[in-house]
Amino acid sequence: QWATIRIEKGVKKPQPQMLKTPAANGIIERDETPMEKEIARLHRVDFEFSDIFYFCRKGFETIVEDEVTQRFSSEELVSWNLLTRTNVNFHYISLRLTVVWVIGVIVRYCLLLPLRFTLAAIGITSMIVGTTIVGQLPNSSVKNYLSEVVHLTCSRILVRALSGTIHYHNKENKPQKGGICVANHTSPIDAIILTNDGCYAMVGQVHGGLMGVIQRATVKACPHVWFERSEMKDRHLVTKRLREHVADKSKLPILIFPEGTCINNTSVMMFKKGSFEIGGTIYPVAIKYDPQFGDAFWNSSKYNIVSYLLRIMTSWAIVCNVWYMPPMVRKEGEDAVQFANRVKSAIARQGGLTELPWDGGLKRAKVKDTFKEEQQKNYSKMLVRNGSIG
Repeated sequence: QWATIRIEKGVKKPQPQMLKTPAANGIIERDETPMEKEIARLHRVDFEFSDIFYFCRKGFETIVEDEVTQRFSSEELVSWNLLTRTNVNFHYISLRLTVVWVIGVIVRYCLLLPLRFTLAAIGITSMIVGTTIVGQLPNSSVKNYLSEVVHLTCSRILVRALSGTIHYHNKENKPQKGGICVANHTSPIDAIILTNDGCYAMVGQVHGGLMGVIQRATVKACPHVWFERSEMKDRHLVTKRLREHVADKSKLPILIFPEGTCINNTSVMMFKKGSFEIGGTIYPVAIKYDPQFGDAFWNSSKYNIVSYLLRIMTSWAIVCNVWYMPPMVRKEGEDAVQFANRVKSAIARQGGLTELPWDGGLKRAKVKDTFKEEQQKNYSKMLVRNGSIG
């Protein structure tokens, strides 16, 4: 508390009176009135030049506070002490705080980092060796049991390497064999967080290097679903292989992150419908990290995987809550998109996350023309409807 007060006094500058009252929806106050009602206030029929102001204002609002791109940067924190972190680079405030900060750096880099690196090396080596040995056994219940033991043991070692403190809630809803586990996505370590409490069949693209070695070793012991780059582009082939996996009730539940990219754990973005076209039972899981002790979010546009892992392993700890939610099935007359949105809404409510309709692919790609055309079509329909009324 003392450190926070000193920071507030030393860093915060007086703001104009008009800025002291924060807007309800962020740094600007947005008018969420639908386009039809907004323009209807101005006129009843036909196009008028005043309609342009509606689209200009919406464009300015997006430039000032873009609700999409801000989901791909670390969640902002305002306080700092020996345990919590801050997004602001170090700057001198007082001798006492500087000494505390230096001690923290020494502990994290000189004590925790070597220990965590050793544990991570043990966990990865054990995973490769253990799954390779188990993979030589004939298919049987004994092989499945040993495979689960190896995966659980190695995952728990890797969680210890991150000083992970994980709280699992509602374990009676844990995903069952033959089902599909879907969760919001913040970091590559999401998979380790979940496999720390149960085994899953992973789905993903074949990689090279160390990751490729791990994939080739684990698939011998467990029916993970790895695809070549060319296969990933064949949507029907992917769906077929996943359906075959789900149809076998003796196989582990599939773990899928439908967002397709890492979000900063403040929101849940659009779920791709492919995971919900497979069939079978969906087991939603909500993951919420506490960013005060360590930022789990991977901003892949800013940090490569090595830099990211270094940041993770030099943080104080990875603290998070995991909620297993009741299984959900596709309702009669419900298409894959509607089902995906229903599951996404449930995960957002449970994790206390903001629900957004945008595709996480906007992290790197430009806005699709279909998004622009949708607004144009809505406006055209309004003119036709109003014109016919007139």
